[in-house]
Parts: sequence; C-alpha cells; structure tokens
Amino acid sequence: MAQQIFQHPVFARFYAKVAGPGLDKAGIGRHRKRLLAGLSGQVIEIGAGNGLNFPHYPPEVKRLLAVEPEPRLRALAKATARTAPVQVEVADGRAEQLPAPDASFDAAVVCLTLCSVADQTAALAEIRRVLRPGGALRFFEHVQADTPGMRRVQRAVDETVWPLLCGGCHTGRDTQSAITTAGFTLTQVEKFPFPATRIPSPAATHILGTAERPQEAGPR
Repeated sequence: MAQQIFQHPVFARFYAKVAGPGLDKAGIGRHRKRLLAGLSGQVIEIGAGNGLNFPHYPPEVKRLLAVEPEPRLRALAKATARTAPVQVEVADGRAEQLPAPDASFDAAVVCLTLCSVADQTAALAEIRRVLRPGGALRFFEHVQADTPGMRRVQRAVDETVWPLLCGGCHTGRDTQSAITTAGFTLTQVEKFPFPATRIPSPAATHILGTAERPQEAGPR
C-alpha cells in the first residue's frame, strides 16, 4: 500500500511563519538545547518540522535522519539542514512507518510530535524498533494536564477544533504513560508549564526527559 501523504498546508504556513517564531520568543530554545545535549552517534528525529532543532545538535552527532511527513515543512527543513552543524538527511516518512532498519540508531528525538501522530502506540513501537538496545529516546512534549478541570478542557478542545486547527495536535495525551507502555524505561522526566503565561492554556503542561530501550536479555 502506498504511504499516505500528510498535507496540512495551512498549518504548515502558520507554524513556519507564526507558531515557530512565537515559541522562539517564548524561550523554547533553551529547552531544545537541553533536549539534545550530550547526543552522539547516529540519531533520528521524528516529526522534524522545518528543522528548528537542527542548530542545537552537538557536533558529536555523526548523522541525523530527520523524518517529516508534511511536504512544505519538509522542504523548509532541507533548506535549514544546509547550515546545520551536523550532517542532516531529511526524509519523507510517518512516525508509524519509519524509513529505517531495525536497531540502526543510538538515539531518537521527538519534539512536540507525539501530540499529533495518528497512532501514538504504533509510533512508539516504531521508535523502539529503530533504536539499538540501550538506545535513548529524548522527548519534549505537551501532555495531559495535572488538574481535573484542565483535563476536561483538554478533552473538550481535542474533540472539537484543536486537531483541525493545529495539524492533528491533541492537548490531553498521557504521553509519559504511553512511553513506558511501549517498553521504554524512563531515566529522567521533568514536568513544567510552557510558555509561562497568566492565561491557562490546554497545551501548557510539558514534559522533557529521556527514556531507554532496554538491553536485550542474553542467553541463559
């Protein structure tokens, strides 16, 4: 079956011209740096968008495969890759069907991606598949809120206009639990609101952290 092409041209233009720069002004750059600090070797980034993470990759990364399904954002990512401090290959692909062999990467990166994939369970299974045993999953995602009231707001917006306006994004996913259910071992997680604002937002609760694909059990 031919791979489905994900096209969100209106959202892609909005993200590239408005949302991305707005997040930069809100200080997302420091979180991008923390997300990517210490990475090395072969790395895959899923949902790379227009390549806003590329400038923050450390030089120890020998190769970065940046997967992005949206054509306009993918074209912008290819332009951004030309000035990146690491070798970047931008590829078409879905999180649920990554264009990479088994156990081929030392680390995988998801940044504001698991909120919008069509099938979060399948996406995490694919990430686990392409990571070598002991490989790291780095994640920075907005997630389910802590309070019952805001969770009700998240459910309401996720069932109505939010996914349509924001390229399939859902505000209330319990991504941390999904990561562990997918077979990863959490090694570090920090939860915080972003951006800092006095007005409550259903997309404010974020987690940033690292999980590991466990080592395969040896023969008995």
